[in-house]
Amino acid sequence: MHWFIEESYSYSVTFYGSCCLCARIRRQGGLSRRYSKILSYYGLRTPPYKLDALEPYMSRRTVELHWGKHHQDYVEGLNKQLASSPLYGYTLEELIKEAYNNGNPLPEYNNAAQVWNHHFFWESMQPEGGGLPEGGVLQQIEKDFGSFTNFREEFISSALQLLGSGWVWLVLKRNERKLSVVHTRNAISPLAFGDIPIASLDLWEHAYYLDYKDDRRTYITNFMDHLISWDTVTLRMMRAESFVNLGEPNIPVA
Repeated sequence: MHWFIEESYSYSVTFYGSCCLCARIRRQGGLSRRYSKILSYYGLRTPPYKLDALEPYMSRRTVELHWGKHHQDYVEGLNKQLASSPLYGYTLEELIKEAYNNGNPLPEYNNAAQVWNHHFFWESMQPEGGGLPEGGVLQQIEKDFGSFTNFREEFISSALQLLGSGWVWLVLKRNERKLSVVHTRNAISPLAFGDIPIASLDLWEHAYYLDYKDDRRTYITNFMDHLISWDTVTLRMMRAESFVNLGEPNIPVA
């Protein structure tokens, strides 16, 4: 397996005034951007915790199968496609948007989106996660949903309304500059629509069946109450607010 070579730009975050999670990005000579440039084949990232760290809400067995088998298959499938694809050399985010092809996905789309979606999903969780967020994230949720309880109920409801495989997302809508909950079918990523993903939950059956069988509701509520990483959400919100404020076209990598 060849690993991707990351080409990135750094940024600095500064809080100012009482604005919720605002950040200013500076880079000498222009705006700052951070993204992964695919200069070689893509690799499978390790989750940012031990494989048993999410127990009892997500078992080691589930993570091993989901990450080590399903996620790995998407990575290998994408690498095979990139070997002969004119899209080789795109950033993964650019590849997803280009291969979505205005709703008529190119062959590379499914694997590219699922590689990105899974990286994003693993980093959306942490041991001893869930509960109430703090500070600016909580303020933004209360502003956009009316209350944290409303947000939690909308997230769970949206997930339960999705029939079949897919994802539920907390996103920042660029034009409205507000948080929203959306669900997407199969491999579809909000990146294709210009939304900025903030958190995600995998609703493909292999994500929960070993632990929950057909009890999808308990899987979803456990994610909200015990697994979602508000630390990661906070960092993503800072980046997203900065990119929205500056009108930056590239979406930051989580």
